[in-house]
Amino acid sequence: MSDIVLSSGVRSNLLQLQQTSDLISSTQTKLATGRRVNSALDNPINFFTAQSLSIRANDLNSLLDTMSTGINTIQAANNGITAITKLVQSAQSLISQAQQASDPTVRANLSTQFDAIRTQIDQLAGDSGINGVNLLGGNDLTITLNETGTSTVVVSGVDDTSASDLAITAAANNWADAAAITAASTDLTAALVTLRSQSQALSSNLQTVQVRQDFTKAMINTLNTGADNLTLADSNQEGANLLALQTRQQLSTTALSLAAQADQNVLRLFK
Repeated sequence: MSDIVLSSGVRSNLLQLQQTSDLISSTQTKLATGRRVNSALDNPINFFTAQSLSIRANDLNSLLDTMSTGINTIQAANNGITAITKLVQSAQSLISQAQQASDPTVRANLSTQFDAIRTQIDQLAGDSGINGVNLLGGNDLTITLNETGTSTVVVSGVDDTSASDLAITAAANNWADAAAITAASTDLTAALVTLRSQSQALSSNLQTVQVRQDFTKAMINTLNTGADNLTLADSNQEGANLLALQTRQQLSTTALSLAAQADQNVLRLFK
């Protein structure tokens, strides 16, 4: 069977109608997805550039969870230091009472309370960790700040037990003599200095991580905005385009019909 031969007018109008239909389909896709670039075929440069920006944004977004966990770990350690400081201050009040007491029995009772506080300090230091990381229990914490791993914050752990960094010795001789009480007072004063220094170090690290966390959030937003600017469609413009294309389609259909009628007029000449 031979191919169907179309007249020049019909073929021209049919081609125009096909092109318009393709444009309508493309515009409908843009409206449905909200993007003017849905694949590399639409715009290779914009597509791959936006993809690169989105990948980096996703990588940074995954770091936010690590930063949040790190911040919580530092805050837990700082809470522990605050609580331990209060216990040390309570122990100092026992020292003050012992210095004013002359009864050996009273001093002995106070020394027992002092040792009980030492035990609480050790237990509190052991309970100041999160997810198995305890900065007051000697664990170090490394927080990654960028997607390449080249920027980190390392928070060094301490051992805030009475027998280690705080160096608070047990009450000697039930505080029967003034020298034992004075020695305990000296230990507590030094322990407070240590706790304040540790708190300052933790606060500095916490501030650094929080600044980087805010920076990372802002960077993620910038990257996503950049990717969107390269690919997102203007729904108002695409809607107007669709209306115009539908009108063009109707006109092309009418023109095709008129071209076909013109061919039919030629046939009437043979009747």
